[in-house]
Amino acid sequence: MILLLLHAAATVYMAAIAWFVQIVHYPLMHRVGMTRFQEYERGHARRSSLVVTPVMLFELITGLWLALDPPQVVGEPPMLMNAVLLGVLWLSTLGVQRPLHRALAGGYDEGKVKRLVATSWVRTAGWTLRALLLVALLVIFAEGLGTGG
Repeated sequence: MILLLLHAAATVYMAAIAWFVQIVHYPLMHRVGMTRFQEYERGHARRSSLVVTPVMLFELITGLWLALDPPQVVGEPPMLMNAVLLGVLWLSTLGVQRPLHRALAGGYDEGKVKRLVATSWVRTAGWTLRALLLVALLVIFAEGLGTGG
């Protein structure tokens, strides 16, 4: 159960980061300016990696572990759904957002920034759905403890 709790905490953290990036950070890329954009994007990528990469890797490992060996209290279906959503997040990150960031490291491109903002909604929605699912499972488990179940 501790693994599920830690996994849920990582997911809630990533959901909060995703919303911040989606609503605040990515849209402001349009205001950086052409002359400093490369420097800004490279700094963004480097610093963001420090904040998200360890947590995403932890989420991946614990999510796969929970899918392969689900806690008896929650069962297999929700853990498989969690793993599928986790896979979508990784596919989107590695297949869409990461290549866009690499392209933007070469300089500002309005179309690429717009595409980054638009496609990142997949990740924002995915982390939000996973956070809601995992928190709901923890609440159900906690309520079961409170009733002696």
